[in-house]
Amino acid sequence: MMWCVDLRRSYAATMQLADLTIFTEPQQGATYDQLLAVAQRAERLGFGAFFRSDHYLSMGDGDGMPGPTDAWITLGAIARETSTIRLGTLVTSATFRLPGPLAISVAQVDQMSNGRVELGLGAGWFTEEHEAYAIPFPGLGERFDRLEEQLAVVTGLWSTTVGETFEHDGPHYPIRNSPALPKPVQDPMPIVIGGGGPKRTPALAAQYATEFNTPFVSIEFFAEQTDRVRAACTAISRDPESLTYSAALVVCVGQDEAEFEERAAAIGREPAELRENGVAGTPDQARETVDRWHAAGAERIHLQVLDLDDLGHLDLIAATLA
Repeated sequence: MMWCVDLRRSYAATMQLADLTIFTEPQQGATYDQLLAVAQRAERLGFGAFFRSDHYLSMGDGDGMPGPTDAWITLGAIARETSTIRLGTLVTSATFRLPGPLAISVAQVDQMSNGRVELGLGAGWFTEEHEAYAIPFPGLGERFDRLEEQLAVVTGLWSTTVGETFEHDGPHYPIRNSPALPKPVQDPMPIVIGGGGPKRTPALAAQYATEFNTPFVSIEFFAEQTDRVRAACTAISRDPESLTYSAALVVCVGQDEAEFEERAAAIGREPAELRENGVAGTPDQARETVDRWHAAGAERIHLQVLDLDDLGHLDLIAATLA
């Protein structure tokens, strides 16, 4: 596919901190106190949002100590200890929660935060965490069927007029006579859908998402996938520009080369690999990468921070990208 940024709509010359989120992976090992400290520092520095993964098992060589934290319990607590920063998941798995209780939880956290929540929702992919916690894990086709039905149920519950009831005849989640309460503060609730699937993912994003995200892909694939989403929007007569297009990238910045290499070693990554796949290096190099992604159409970037104890890293990122 030919890729030309000149064909995309015009963007501001540079991204602002409000267009950047701090994205954490607490299943790798984090306490609530660590997550709160990161969220509060990110808020003070002016980042637009604090996002966290929704996983129950560590990945790779780490032991994940002291164990997983529940995403929506964590965000509910953080909502009460912050005031301006937005809060969300990248992404909640549709296999983890029934859609009715999920709609209740997310609406409640939105109320607790006075309208600062964003729901990232995906089909689920990590087999081992399902096995470790007795969570059913159907095949890929059924997982996408369930995701599509969950999106219909969750959005249907939220959009039902107060005083009326919600009904749903789907094969996986039939609903009868639901009061469809509580309601979130936001209307509509921001929903993030992402991934690299060529057909169903763009179609679901076009139908339900306010933001489409590509996690940890090349800039060329980002352009190709967002083109698919734009085409899917056009196919259902939705304005493609009504979505926000975003990327998720690991971040590792040092004031100089030595500090960058020290931070790379602390998260077990090679400097060259980080420069190739993330927002990484010295401040000038990190800024150049963010500007390149922005020019390619990324209106928001979720910066994956892997060392949650290094709050000074957040300070440098903010100073670099402000």
